[in-house]
Amino acid sequence: MINIENKIVINFTPTGMLPTKKDTPYVPISPEEIIEDVRRAYLLGITMVHLHARDENGLPSHRKEIYAKIIQGIREFAPELIICVSTSGRILNTLETRSEVLDLEDELKPDMASLTMSSLNFNRSASINDPKMIFDLATIMKDKKILAEIEVFDLGMINYIHYLVKKDLLNESFYVNFILGNIASAQTDLLHIGSMIKDLPDKTVLSIGGVGNQQLSANALAISMNYGIRIGLEDNIWFDQERTKLATNLELVQRAHHIIKSMNKEVLTSIELREILGLNTQKGKYGLKD
Repeated sequence: MINIENKIVINFTPTGMLPTKKDTPYVPISPEEIIEDVRRAYLLGITMVHLHARDENGLPSHRKEIYAKIIQGIREFAPELIICVSTSGRILNTLETRSEVLDLEDELKPDMASLTMSSLNFNRSASINDPKMIFDLATIMKDKKILAEIEVFDLGMINYIHYLVKKDLLNESFYVNFILGNIASAQTDLLHIGSMIKDLPDKTVLSIGGVGNQQLSANALAISMNYGIRIGLEDNIWFDQERTKLATNLELVQRAHHIIKSMNKEVLTSIELREILGLNTQKGKYGLKD
């Protein structure tokens, strides 16, 4: 495990696949809205951004031209910010659709792309990630020098990380998100978290997020243990545990900053994380170093 003393990764997740304008008016849907929310969070301080694209009707989209517009807009004001794109199969589950965004190149190339380690159930739907799909996505990412953002929902998924390492499908540097609180997965419980951390590979940078009401407790625990956090409306649209106040992305990031500052820590910069993970730091170059 890589533990960066007193510095916290903030992985900003502004949109996701599920929240709609009917759920909350604050979720950014259009490229312009997403770019603006990232700009505000960037000015406050974030390390990286995890992007989902939506089409003209607000539905999740795999189309690389939409991602390209978002990435271009972000890099105009934050060329060093680490950008991760989603390859989720929760709705669109073919290799062609899930990998299309990985074809972006040059100044539109993502630094990272999500890779979930297994299939799983949510409360009303399933995310199907069969072994061949995981193998194929990991192979494309490795060939294109895009670092996998490894998504882990339970202990078995960590076992699968080690399996992919044996198959030479992952790079030597690891960035892992624990996503806790899903009904069929690990919870924000110290025994769950400790067991999962124990089995992570060396050279892993870890961030921890929680869905719904578990976002705040997951983030607070992570900061106290000096691990990164995943935060944004993708995982939680409410500001309070009683669900009386809808949150904005900026409010969630601001609260994270307050917790980080209260524990005498600071936000890890994008450049610092690029160096740790072996990502390009050269101007205009993205993804893993050659």
